[in-house]
Amino acid sequence: MGSDIFKNQVAIVSGAGVGIGFEIVKNLVLRGTNVVLNDINEALALAASAKINEEGKGKCLAFGGDISELDTIRNIVNFALKEFGQIDILIANAGITTFGDFWEYTPESMNAILKTNLFGTFFLTQEVTKQMVKQGTGGSVLLTSSVTAHAAHKNLAAYGMTKAAIDQLAKNLIVDLAPQGININTIVPGATLTERTLEDAEYIETWSRITPSGRPATVSDIANAALFLVSPMSRQITGQNLVIDGGWTSVGVSPY
Repeated sequence: MGSDIFKNQVAIVSGAGVGIGFEIVKNLVLRGTNVVLNDINEALALAASAKINEEGKGKCLAFGGDISELDTIRNIVNFALKEFGQIDILIANAGITTFGDFWEYTPESMNAILKTNLFGTFFLTQEVTKQMVKQGTGGSVLLTSSVTAHAAHKNLAAYGMTKAAIDQLAKNLIVDLAPQGININTIVPGATLTERTLEDAEYIETWSRITPSGRPATVSDIANAALFLVSPMSRQITGQNLVIDGGWTSVGVSPY
C-alpha cells in the first residue's frame, strides 16, 4: 500500500485500548490517519493514545466509554466531527467473550454479550454511516468477527453465534451502503497472540501444533488485513468475511 493513502483520513476504532484494536490504530496513525481510539476503560484509552502519538504521523485522540450505550455512540461520532470534521473509516472492534457450558449458560451472560457484540456493533455502524452518507464521499466500515463464527468451539456457543451475526450483518448491509460508496467487510481472526491469550502458558504451543501455518497469528497479521480492507484500494471488496487463521478453519483440529 502506498504511504499516503491514509493521510488526512479520519477513523473511529472501538475496543482499541489493547490487542488487535490497538495495533490497528497504531498502524493507521503511523500512516497519517487521525483516529478516535475508543475503549470502555478511559484510562486505558488515554494511555494507548499517548503511546501511539509518540510515533504517529496522524493524531490519536482517546474516547472512553461503553460502545453498547447509545449515548456513547452518539457522543463519539460528535467528538470525531468536532475534532476532525469528518469520518472516513469505522472499525467496530469492541466486543466481549463469555465462556460457558451450553447447559449452564445464563440469561445474564447472554444479555451482556448481545448488548456489546450485536447492539453496539449495529448501532455504531448505523450512526457512523449516516454521517458518511451525509458527507457524500463514501467510506469504509470494518467489523471484527471470529473463526468461532465458522467452526464449533467448546464453551463458546453464544460468542460464536454473535460473531456469525456480525458476518451476516456485513453481507446484508451492502444493500444499503454500496450505493452510497461505502464498503463493509469483516475480519475473522483465528488464534492470535494478545495480552489476554498470552495469559495461557500453553497457548502458543497448542495453536502452533494444530495450525497449518505452524503458528498463531500476531496482532500485526490482523492489522495488516484490516488496513487493506479499509484502504481506498479495496472499495470494490464488500460484504466479505476475511479469515486470518493460518489455515486452521480448513482443517478444524480442536485445541481440546
